[in-house]
Amino acid sequence: MTATVSPSPTLEAEDRSSPSSLRLSLAPVGSAPALLDGAWWPRSRDLAAELPSLTAVLEPQWGRITRVTVNPTHWPVVPRKVTVAGHVVNVGWFLAEQDPHELLLLSYRLGRWNLLVVPPLTDPASAAWLMAAASDPRGTSTASRLMEEAARRRTASETDRAVEAVWDSEGGHEAGGRIARPRVPAGTAAMPPWSMVR
Repeated sequence: MTATVSPSPTLEAEDRSSPSSLRLSLAPVGSAPALLDGAWWPRSRDLAAELPSLTAVLEPQWGRITRVTVNPTHWPVVPRKVTVAGHVVNVGWFLAEQDPHELLLLSYRLGRWNLLVVPPLTDPASAAWLMAAASDPRGTSTASRLMEEAARRRTASETDRAVEAVWDSEGGHEAGGRIARPRVPAGTAAMPPWSMVR
């Protein structure tokens, strides 16, 4: 079974098989165990197309990847097997037992790794934050918690931009792009708010 996924036109021109185009961030080698071992930002939701480049980069460090599991919530098709560099990687899924934003990789030689899967269409700023947070060796958040935090950060940023746009539209910026801030009379700036009540 295969999936038909149409990547965005800008991604079609990129060479997906090139390890240099892989978007991956891993916790430092030898760091203390964390809930996540890093993050992977695939270019599509097509596991059969995306897994070969991921495992090609990881196998020299981790040994042969023999099994991958995902939660099918965000993957339209989960193939049973994917051929990678002359061997087969078994792919499975767990609905209730696995975080929907996580990919689990298993290797005979070194064990298992949990990677946050950054959604393919994530904006670069959010993706960079997610990849750094997931590869932090002191991290204590699950993949879903990091995704929730990224959504909160994005909402706060959008709100800040909207407030600044209103400020700008009401003449909040002076000539030259400097921000004009409301001036507070000198005598009231140091007084606590309750001292002005009579």
